[in-house]
Amino acid sequence: MAEGIGRSIAPPGVRVSSAGSEPSRMRPQAIAALAEIGIDATTHRSQSFDDFQDAGVDCVITLCAEENCPVWLGDAWRVHWALPDPAAATGSDEQVLESFRRVRDDLVKRLTKVMGSPTVWPDHEHRGQGLKHGG
Repeated sequence: MAEGIGRSIAPPGVRVSSAGSEPSRMRPQAIAALAEIGIDATTHRSQSFDDFQDAGVDCVITLCAEENCPVWLGDAWRVHWALPDPAAATGSDEQVLESFRRVRDDLVKRLTKVMGSPTVWPDHEHRGQGLKHGG
């Protein structure tokens, strides 16, 4: 979900990618939660975290709570958000979807703030544009 949200609010010229320790397709609930805010993630597939170790990355945001969270060894501004994994939610279909919505909404707030950060984009002419995103 973070990649889809990040791409929707990133300033022009900023590339957003996602990766995982165990790349896979997105869960249907994540696709549905993103569709509710106008983001099509039907073809998204995460990449391996290792694919980015030498990619000239400026910012790495890790999203994991108690799960296995990979360590970034490259040169980049690093942020860690210990968010709950909505895929671990239990209950009815609606309750599980609500877990994805909560994480989605949290990601929108956090990524909007990061996209406008001078720490991440010190020389970027469009810095701050993401702060105007209504989500």
